[in-house]
Amino acid sequence: MKVVDLRSDTMTRPTSAMSQAMAEAEVGDDVFGEDPTVNALEKMAADRMGKEAALFVASGTMGNLVSLLAHCGRGEEIILGSFAHTFYFEQGGSAAVGGIHPRTLPNQPDGKLNLSDIEGAIRADNVHFPRTRLIVLENTHNLCGGYPLDTDYMKAVGDVARRHGLKIHVDGARFFNAAVALDVPAAQLAAEADSVSFCLSKGLAAPVGSVVCGSHDFISEARRARKILGGGMRQAGVLAAAGIVALNEMVDRLADDHANARKLAEGLAEMPGVSIDPTRIHTNIVYFEVKRKDMTVEELVKRLDDNGARMLPVGPGRIRAVTHYHISSDDIDYVLGVAAKILN
Repeated sequence: MKVVDLRSDTMTRPTSAMSQAMAEAEVGDDVFGEDPTVNALEKMAADRMGKEAALFVASGTMGNLVSLLAHCGRGEEIILGSFAHTFYFEQGGSAAVGGIHPRTLPNQPDGKLNLSDIEGAIRADNVHFPRTRLIVLENTHNLCGGYPLDTDYMKAVGDVARRHGLKIHVDGARFFNAAVALDVPAAQLAAEADSVSFCLSKGLAAPVGSVVCGSHDFISEARRARKILGGGMRQAGVLAAAGIVALNEMVDRLADDHANARKLAEGLAEMPGVSIDPTRIHTNIVYFEVKRKDMTVEELVKRLDDNGARMLPVGPGRIRAVTHYHISSDDIDYVLGVAAKILN
């Protein structure tokens, strides 16, 4: 049976070029700074983001955590969205490991934080309060439908941060999706951020890893944080090699994933009991609501899966589908066909 897996873009598998690069990678001990392939990936990533330096880490969660640990001390505070991945899905690592206090603000439907909310949440210099150190943004924003935060918004947040002496970290797990959707260079989109992390293992299709980018001083602190978390890998060039291929070959084609996501949303919008606005789909993430008295979301997902169309139930009445490298336009037709038979 044909299987189209839309549960996440983490389902991507390395390309043949990645597998070859991994097999042939020149390696050394990265903890000693002697893995030439890791060093090459880090330089490439820093250049792409317009930053001085970069650090290869095992995962997006580790990338965010080492960034927060590098920016903040124990008892200090970060401002972030109530739906931020860093707050919602990373097991409270900043508090559990770093003693960093989260100050959450409501995310708007497009993932943004209101500028007035940010400014209002910044603590006064008072012995009763934790010190505010960092604003954390997410681009694209997963739970808010894959919205990309544009350069104008980033500049506005940057203005707030500079006025109050704060830093900005961007959880950019799908940062290149944002840059492609907005048709701007990644470095331009990252210009206001003091640090930005991005995943190699989602839409870029590498098997493992994320990269954190920032200043030389920041990356030095992040490297120390990576070590204490057990993230100092040795001959990591076998993984970094796939990341180099990902940056060279997989960025521009993200536009195909965005087009397939819009096609999926447009097809779903025509089906009874489905609520979705296709004009809100800007990247590769599709959330839709199912309002049926005869079928729960879990029952619908099970029936879809039984027919080779895999999606992810994410709450009462809500389903997520994510397009990626292994999903073609024909695959979208197949999924829509399966969904139509069930829903009609």
